[in-house]
Amino acid sequence: MDEPAFPAGRYRIAHLRREPVFDMRLSAERVVSRPADEVFAFFADAANNPLWQAGMVSCEWTSDLPIRVGSTYRQKARFMGRDVVSTFVVRRLEPGRVIEIETVESTFPIKVIRRVEPIDEGSTRVTAEITGGPDRGLFKLIAPIMQKRAQATVDTDYDRLVQLLETSASSD
Repeated sequence: MDEPAFPAGRYRIAHLRREPVFDMRLSAERVVSRPADEVFAFFADAANNPLWQAGMVSCEWTSDLPIRVGSTYRQKARFMGRDVVSTFVVRRLEPGRVIEIETVESTFPIKVIRRVEPIDEGSTRVTAEITGGPDRGLFKLIAPIMQKRAQATVDTDYDRLVQLLETSASSD
């Protein structure tokens, strides 16, 4: 029997999610002088994103808490002078260790994996891997230039995360 021209699922998925035209690979690694469970709780909660991510205008959960695989949130950010509105879904969650999020609606589709690793009782290694990139428009045209700017933004964001968490520790 011949295979259909559009196999079940493939056609539909292609229309729901655009693939990036330029695949950026960004990363960050920092050490935070805070216990791993506190660090994870803070950065796994998307509502905290505007506190430490530059350009983040708003971020709110669109599904009921607690956070679990399948939870969704919507965020609005400004990047390189443009609004980027995205809806994310939690794809993987290992409480206290790993959260993986991915856009399901965006002009800038990305996947983010954030991990924490306890170093000792009061220190934690934080790592992030961000992949994806623009799928159309102006972003598509300037994607190669954007790679450096995006990495610089990620570095600054994770520096801000460390400062915020360590400063809140000293005021506890």
